[in-house]
Amino acid sequence: MSNALLNVALIGNPNAGKTSIFNLLTGMNQKVGNFPGVTMDKVSGTFRQNGTVANVIDLPGTYSIYPRSMDERVVFDVLSDKKAHDFPDKIVVIADASNLERNLLLFTEIQDLGLPTILVLSMLDVANRSGLNIDLSALEEQFNTTVLTINGRTGEGIQELKGVLLEDVPASKKLFYDINELSPEIIPVIKEKFELDNDYVAYQYAQQTYSKTFLSNDEKQFIADEKIKYNFCDRQFQTTETVERYKIIREKLSHIVTKTNLETTATRNQKIDKILTHKVYGYLIFFVILFALFQSIFAWAEPFMDYIDFGFAKLSSWAKTYLPSGVLTDLIAEGIIPGLGGVVIFIPQIALLFCFIAILEESGYMARVVFLMDKIMRKFGLNGKSVVPLISGVACAIPAIMAARNIESWKDRIITIFVTPFMSCSARLPVYAILIALVIPNEYLFGFLSVQGLALMALYLIGFFGAIFSALLMKKILKVKEQSYFIMELPIYRWPKWKNVWITIFSKSKTFVFEAGKIILAISIILWVLASYGPGENFTQADQKIMEKYPELSVDSPEYDDALNAHKLEYSYAGLLGKSIEPAIRPLGYDWKIGIALITSFAAREVFVGTIATIYSVGSEAEDESTIKDKLRAEINPYTGQPMYSIALGVSLMLFYAFAMQCMSTLAVVYRETKSWKWPVLQLIYMSAVAYIFALIAYQLLS
Repeated sequence: MSNALLNVALIGNPNAGKTSIFNLLTGMNQKVGNFPGVTMDKVSGTFRQNGTVANVIDLPGTYSIYPRSMDERVVFDVLSDKKAHDFPDKIVVIADASNLERNLLLFTEIQDLGLPTILVLSMLDVANRSGLNIDLSALEEQFNTTVLTINGRTGEGIQELKGVLLEDVPASKKLFYDINELSPEIIPVIKEKFELDNDYVAYQYAQQTYSKTFLSNDEKQFIADEKIKYNFCDRQFQTTETVERYKIIREKLSHIVTKTNLETTATRNQKIDKILTHKVYGYLIFFVILFALFQSIFAWAEPFMDYIDFGFAKLSSWAKTYLPSGVLTDLIAEGIIPGLGGVVIFIPQIALLFCFIAILEESGYMARVVFLMDKIMRKFGLNGKSVVPLISGVACAIPAIMAARNIESWKDRIITIFVTPFMSCSARLPVYAILIALVIPNEYLFGFLSVQGLALMALYLIGFFGAIFSALLMKKILKVKEQSYFIMELPIYRWPKWKNVWITIFSKSKTFVFEAGKIILAISIILWVLASYGPGENFTQADQKIMEKYPELSVDSPEYDDALNAHKLEYSYAGLLGKSIEPAIRPLGYDWKIGIALITSFAAREVFVGTIATIYSVGSEAEDESTIKDKLRAEINPYTGQPMYSIALGVSLMLFYAFAMQCMSTLAVVYRETKSWKWPVLQLIYMSAVAYIFALIAYQLLS
């Protein structure tokens, strides 16, 4: 059996169904959405067929080979350099059959590059339901290519595609549009200089000279000189080429596509859009959907969270009771089990959040939200495409910041990257959940409105307003005059594909447990060590210190044990660490224990809960089966004698975590996307300052 390697690139317009076909070919589970801009970078996977290993590359969606944004440039880069190791042997252009004319522009451009190209029609069932009938044989003949159809939902047609990919697919020798009509002089010169045999490739050398990174400076200068010599006009020729291609495509399709009953289907979609994108009803509906989302996150997840919390408390107690006494048992019962519990307890809420987001994306509603928010975004220095990163930021800031690549304007893109971390990501959800459960009463207004759900929604809205007002501030500071525009195709409404919804829920929950969980578990173990050992006499002679301080306590009494454990924790390495920043956080109402959590959660916000769980578990009694919430509720403020987690402290902490950066991975990705440390450093300083000021105001007003 041979192991020949075949490079295959999947290219198409945004939202044409590339990623669905990529998943069907490779068996992978890349995120799919009824929503443009899901794929931001090239993603590769493989499949084996008859001894051949095919390396399949899923590229970001683009409308043409002329890039306007960073994600579209990825497509251009892959097609530009024939010497690259992953230069595609075959191109599969995925075209949305319900919008064939626009999709075929990209196909004809790629075909004219002289690459072996296969045309795959997706969403043919949607086209048929819309009254479009496509003569596939005529399409093959008129466009001189192999045409296949694939149903991205059922996988029908995928085996035929695998078979065709292994066959000899000849490149088209005839140009779809003869580019020599635009500039007949320069093309022969470039072909001779660079030993090219394709007119359209030579034309692209002239059109996109400075984007071709493999050309030397001398070669670029040569082309630039020839362009001046032959009066080569980049933009004008691009416009003419596009117009002429569309003319030819339209003429050919008039003999291939017949339309019946189109008006009825179009009217149905338009009727729904008239309501969902209405300038008044549209916003009200969006607000109601958000309202229902946050209500259900609290109401539906709570019973499961309580079971998980109780289960880990029992497990910790069992470990202390039945395992042999010693350091290892203490580590398991006070460090590892509470740390794991701090991760697992939030799976129900995270699963619900991503379930709703996946349904909104799959149904096509999320694209309407983007359209709806465009006008508002522009008033704050952003544009409609900024909504994609901002909404994605509710899940995680890292892919959300990468999603800003499809914003053409530098200024809009920088502002979007800068403010996206204000959106409350899933890592903040555990922090919000535990604090809301502690300080917000579990009551209902009018018998059905959860007060805790309203508090959670308010925190997400605070994050959103923090983002747009920060964007407004940056708009005033950045004095760059740049025109931006917003073009977006609204996808059709369709029922969510439940398999995709389930994959999203599973993959996001898994990512949270295994990615965040690893950090939380590691920090929990380190914390246990830091909280269980300490320097100096105050720690090593803790018994003597307590007996001197509380001579009235019996050594065997629970009160003595509590005093001893509190003393040892205070003078442990962890306690000293927390106390080192206590003067700075005292005005916010925080003590040194919360200080430890602030320090450890700098790596990732969700570590706050794991840290708190570990800190309050160290030294707890064997029979203590208290849950995390019980332990926090029982904590007493040593200065006031009142419960530590008051409404003032809870709101202060929630506001701090709503605004603070507290995520090293986000800083790293901002550096990668901006190619400068200036923006992540400014972001960290600005967000930390905003977090501190709002937390301070909240505590001082409420306490």
